[in-house]
Amino acid sequence: MSRTNRSQVLLHRANYRQRRLRDAAKLLPVLGILLWAIPLTWPATSQDDQAGVGSAGLIYVFGVWVLLIVLGGALASVMRPIIEPPEVEGTEKE
Repeated sequence: MSRTNRSQVLLHRANYRQRRLRDAAKLLPVLGILLWAIPLTWPATSQDDQAGVGSAGLIYVFGVWVLLIVLGGALASVMRPIIEPPEVEGTEKE
């Protein structure tokens, strides 16, 4: 059996972290939808409350909203533009 030379594509640690932060930012809307759907499963507290979302549900929804804003702001402040890796010796850019 002969081994073929495969070039491995490795990302620098800083670039890898930035990509994971961008992935986390892309998942924030999905997290928000899932968290906002939780009050819909709560049982009705009284006969008049048909949807089951009372004042506690509204507080929950606005709390999730504030949480998403804070998480989005924190992710935005940490993210930077992706820095290209340094050139390898012996290669020239055209």
